[in-house]
Amino acid sequence: MVEVDAQQFTDVIEKSPVPVLVDFWAPWCGPCRQMAPVLERAQEEWGGEIQVAKVNVDENPELAQRMGILGIPTMVLFRDGKELGRLTGARPLERLKDEVARLLG
Repeated sequence: MVEVDAQQFTDVIEKSPVPVLVDFWAPWCGPCRQMAPVLERAQEEWGGEIQVAKVNVDENPELAQRMGILGIPTMVLFRDGKELGRLTGARPLERLKDEVARLLG
């Protein structure tokens, strides 16, 4: 899992050889804190097939605005630099993995 800021964002999503799930979050957000261990576990289980990146919206408000993030946690899945879909709100690990698999087709 990698922390990404506005300057790194484009490089991370466009240059990744695997899909990237970007978690838009904030430290004060309870559901975001609830998702942190779920995302860590998902990253481990995906074993390099999917990269998880985190964007702190408090530290990168312009990026959150540019991406149209209206609520957190919002997770945006990218492949080859293109957005495949969004997931908003906390969810258990198996549901997260199922939804990401569905978005990947």
